[in-house]
Amino acid sequence: MIAAPELPSEFHYPQDSDTRFSSDTDFSEAPDGGKKGKKAAGEKGKGGKGVGGAGRMNGHYQENGMENLMLFEVVKMGKSAMQSVVDDWIEAYKTDRDMALLDLINFFIQCSGCKGVVSGEMFRNMQNSEIIRRMTEEFDEDSGDYPLTMAGPLWKKFKGSFCEFIAVLVRQCQYSIIYDEYLMDTVISLLTGLSDSQVRAFRHTSTLAAMKLMTALVNVALNLSINMDNTQRQYETERNKNVAKRANDRLELLLQKRKELQENQDEIENMMNAIFKGVFVHRYRDAIAEIRAITIEEIGMWMKLYSDAFLNDSYLKYVGWTMHDKQGEVRLKCLTALQGLYYNRELNTRLELFTSRFKDRIVSMTLDKEYDVAVQAIKLLTLVLHSTDEVLSPEDCESVYHLVYSAHRPVAIAAGEFLFKKLFSTREPEEEGAPKRRGRQSPNANLIKTTVFFFLESELHEHAAYLVDSLWESGADLLKDWECMTSLLLDDPVPGEEALTDRQETALIEIMLCTVRQAAECHPPVGRGTGKRVMTAKEKKTQLDDRTRMTELFAVTLPPLLAKYSIDTEKVTNLLQLPQFFDLDIYTTGRLEKHLEALLRQIREIVEKHTDTEVLEACSKTYHALCNEEFTIFNRVDIARSQLLDELVDKFNRLLEDFLQEGEEPDDDDAYQVLSTLKRITAFHNAHDLSQWDLFSSNFKLLNTGIENGDMPEQIVVHALQCTHYVVLWYLAKVSEGSHRKELVSLRKQMRMFCLMCQRYLTNVNTTVKEQAFTILCDVLLVFSHQMVSGGREQLEPLVYSPDDSLQTELLSFILHHVFIDQDDDNGSTDGQQDDEAAKIEALHKRRNLLAAYCKLIIYNVVEMNTGADIFKQYMRYYNDYGDIIKETMSKTRQIDKIQCAKTLILSLQQLFHEMLSELGTGFDRSSSAFCGIKELARRFSLTFGLDQVKTRDAIAMLHKDGIEFAFKEPSPQGEGNPPLHLAFLDILSEFSSKLMRQDKRTVHMYLERFMTFQMALQRDDCWLPLISYRNSLQAGGDDDTMSVVSGYSSRGSSVRSKKIKACVFSLAEESSSSSADMSWQHQSMQTPVMMPSPHLTSTMMRGPGDMREEAKRGRDDSYMGVYALPSDSQQHPHPHTLPQTPQLHQTPIDYNTQVTWMLAQRQQEEVRQQQERAMNYLRTNLQQAIRRGTGLMEEDEEPIVEDVMMSSEGRMEDLNEGMDFDTMDIDLPPSKNRRERSELKPDYFDPGSIMDESVINPLFLGRH
Repeated sequence: MIAAPELPSEFHYPQDSDTRFSSDTDFSEAPDGGKKGKKAAGEKGKGGKGVGGAGRMNGHYQENGMENLMLFEVVKMGKSAMQSVVDDWIEAYKTDRDMALLDLINFFIQCSGCKGVVSGEMFRNMQNSEIIRRMTEEFDEDSGDYPLTMAGPLWKKFKGSFCEFIAVLVRQCQYSIIYDEYLMDTVISLLTGLSDSQVRAFRHTSTLAAMKLMTALVNVALNLSINMDNTQRQYETERNKNVAKRANDRLELLLQKRKELQENQDEIENMMNAIFKGVFVHRYRDAIAEIRAITIEEIGMWMKLYSDAFLNDSYLKYVGWTMHDKQGEVRLKCLTALQGLYYNRELNTRLELFTSRFKDRIVSMTLDKEYDVAVQAIKLLTLVLHSTDEVLSPEDCESVYHLVYSAHRPVAIAAGEFLFKKLFSTREPEEEGAPKRRGRQSPNANLIKTTVFFFLESELHEHAAYLVDSLWESGADLLKDWECMTSLLLDDPVPGEEALTDRQETALIEIMLCTVRQAAECHPPVGRGTGKRVMTAKEKKTQLDDRTRMTELFAVTLPPLLAKYSIDTEKVTNLLQLPQFFDLDIYTTGRLEKHLEALLRQIREIVEKHTDTEVLEACSKTYHALCNEEFTIFNRVDIARSQLLDELVDKFNRLLEDFLQEGEEPDDDDAYQVLSTLKRITAFHNAHDLSQWDLFSSNFKLLNTGIENGDMPEQIVVHALQCTHYVVLWYLAKVSEGSHRKELVSLRKQMRMFCLMCQRYLTNVNTTVKEQAFTILCDVLLVFSHQMVSGGREQLEPLVYSPDDSLQTELLSFILHHVFIDQDDDNGSTDGQQDDEAAKIEALHKRRNLLAAYCKLIIYNVVEMNTGADIFKQYMRYYNDYGDIIKETMSKTRQIDKIQCAKTLILSLQQLFHEMLSELGTGFDRSSSAFCGIKELARRFSLTFGLDQVKTRDAIAMLHKDGIEFAFKEPSPQGEGNPPLHLAFLDILSEFSSKLMRQDKRTVHMYLERFMTFQMALQRDDCWLPLISYRNSLQAGGDDDTMSVVSGYSSRGSSVRSKKIKACVFSLAEESSSSSADMSWQHQSMQTPVMMPSPHLTSTMMRGPGDMREEAKRGRDDSYMGVYALPSDSQQHPHPHTLPQTPQLHQTPIDYNTQVTWMLAQRQQEEVRQQQERAMNYLRTNLQQAIRRGTGLMEEDEEPIVEDVMMSSEGRMEDLNEGMDFDTMDIDLPPSKNRRERSELKPDYFDPGSIMDESVINPLFLGRH
């Protein structure tokens, strides 16, 4: 080794780390602590130019200690090869190691984002702690960002370049320089000190550097270990030779080489021991999750690279403990680190104890709330399963099995791989030279049966598509063995083989259909897709090959399958969906026309046999898929379809004529024949245009007879309504493509007759009929609303139909009586099966659809928006059932018209208030559950307005206006002197006061005073508390500027927002001055009792200049009236801050009561002014501290910086020495101040699931209103 000068005494390893953590690792130190004699500080300059001289690096001259910029800039830009950068630095180190080392120190400092520079004087004379303290003081406090956290492509690559520089530096210095007892000792000592800094940037950067340095040293140690083994093997070989052939000189050289390698190994171990004890054991439990993740990631690399030294329980325990970390990214690093270990089967024996201790934790992490963590946990269990089957118990495996039905696709795919390896990895070996077995005898037959058994045992029979999707990537070849599946269904079992049961055959057919769909469509089922993905050329070719293969197979086997299961509804329904995924050209190119004829015959027979709606709709869709004009088989299929429909329509007309014949009572057999034929026609009319058969007249006649007689079977009426609906829609589709006016008139007549018929059926005694009529009526009104003329379809203007008031009333009445009901009261729609949970869920689903249909009419302005008040007032009572629908409706209506939506919300509260009065009377208790429920509903409504007060300014103002008018609308029944009848409503209205802007609160307060009499302002009885509390809510914060001052420091964009607000205030004041709402308000104000204005006789000489400016400022703020614009007669009521005008010069003398009132007002204003002065003085004294706290060095959601050091203090590290008691490790970080503040808020925990089909409102439709 190279004899090296001593390390200066001020750069030393931390003494406490050498003793405090001696039990945390198997590494042992040399007796002397691993430290050798160091050169004195005064000897640094020998052998070089000395610190502070001029040098040359990377082809550039550097002077005055500023060379650190060059090294940092070169690494940051990443344009130069890192090898050449490190080589240049090594040359500089050989020339002047102090200067080069100072350059490296400043490189680490500047990589932390610090603007300070370590000078040569500081390097010579200051301790590490002093240097770090000085750098901390020079840190840029304007921003918490530093290179490792900065955004942008340049800084994203910086981390990789930074890590690469450290790795290359150690690699290039591994043969000599790192053993000089100067470079590594100095760097390790510096990084250890920085890693314990309170500044996150220093701690993060130095921890990353130390961990990467440790990884590089592990590689060096691994190379040394390999060289030592080789040298020892060479020495043993040479020594075992005969004495005559033995070369003693070679033996001495090998001994000397082994001794030198051992010394180097000891030094490397001392370095690694210092880094591990000085950095890792502190930072693996740092308060910052990213730092903890770095340490765990690197220790995983050490165990993987140098398993002989690191893969033991002394190091594995840190990974096991950290699997309980609170942050998902740290848990994720633990799992990825373990995956690298379990992937190597040679290491399994060393992991046995760890696996037994932490297996349960890994299994529980498959249900982690972070999906990425759950995916990696399942993959880790798959590796464990791959290494040995004995570790995981059946209960452990079952906890992973059910995840194949997860809605999150990566989790399901990982679980599918686990399931495939567990259940399908063992196949029957095929004999060499034997012909390949196919069909029922193929090796996949038992595996397919296993899949069916698993599907049935999981008891999730409606989710076969999810199971297939989960297994698709790992077992696609098995799932696409359709020949084996059809053989299992069609062929007889061989002797000794157990045949499939009926339930198993049903499951196999469903799985087969799902595999066909997955292969043909190449996208996951509904709920798992992450958007449309562009297919690669290979995937497209695979898709085409699969469609060709499935068509060739099922074109032949589908007719016999349909014939075998023709009477089984569920099996036939699934089999009939297969032709939708065929490549229909194969019928022609493969000469399979006879099989097509067989398929059409089977479909016809199924239509004649079945009356089930699902089967008939499947037949209709199959005909629709086969009747494609692009293929040559179209004519053949079209003829078969026309023949079938001709027979059905003729039969229906004949049966209907007999059924409606006068004077005869139709029997049940006639009704069944009519119903079955009508079901078939309706199912086909859904996908096929049957306009040529003129079904409107016969269906309308049938419906009209049902209205007149009242004894029509409900199912006949339901399907007749549905069939007529299809007739109207197909007619509209035809007219939209271009038609004469005569056809428009005919369609308009049919549509209006049909709407009138549906309206008449809304009063039917049968609930099912009423629900069908309501649903169809809502659809027709939406289709034929005013927005149908948008998109250049003005020719359809005669078809626009708007419901009259009576129809709107009936629709709303239906919703209130059939949707907003208790579960136990819904007798009609559940058919007496209230005890059946599935029936209750189905009934709720039906009611949700009814409510959604009506809410669409509100959103698209088909009905008046104020009808939504009856819906919105049910928000709290039926929140669990319809909360998402109602909230989404409120959101959509607010997007259309904010003010009208606000008026609707306040109307709903007024309706509830009226209902409460009628139930409890005028003397109700404001603490009653009914009144508190209305207040809670108002609070929820208030939360839906959000935090942007500028956007909702007009709406909130209109809401208060309507609320105030309602509160004073009805006088007291007890006579004058008592509170108005609805005064308690102001208590409810106060829930919206927090949404008012400051200047608007004063405006609303002025409007409130117009409704108050002089006596009302003096009342203090309990019955007047709503008025008092409402006035207080309007005055709170109205004149206080403290909040705006504080927010100005906390938000950098406050000045911009304030400018926008002022501009908005000015524009709104101009708009409101000429609005029609103000005209109506003016008319109302003439009949409203106005509070007598308090006389302000104070002379301006009694006020200071500051007070005059304050009054002027208030006058400007009060200029905004919004929806509160005072009427033109407001000149009769002078502003409180202005002197009386000329017409009021001849006043009567002020009476005693007025003087007392004025004196009380003056005293109240003086108290308010004193409170403001005290608040401003307090703010001035504490403002600097608030600024310092707001602009700290750490992240926005900052942790207290002292916690970072406390995490590694001696007291907090005592549990490291508790052996393998893994349950004690649970990192629970203290919540930050910001998190505590957020937790104190009262958020509205809503889940606005959008159930509306149309998510975007037509802009032309919005323009109309």
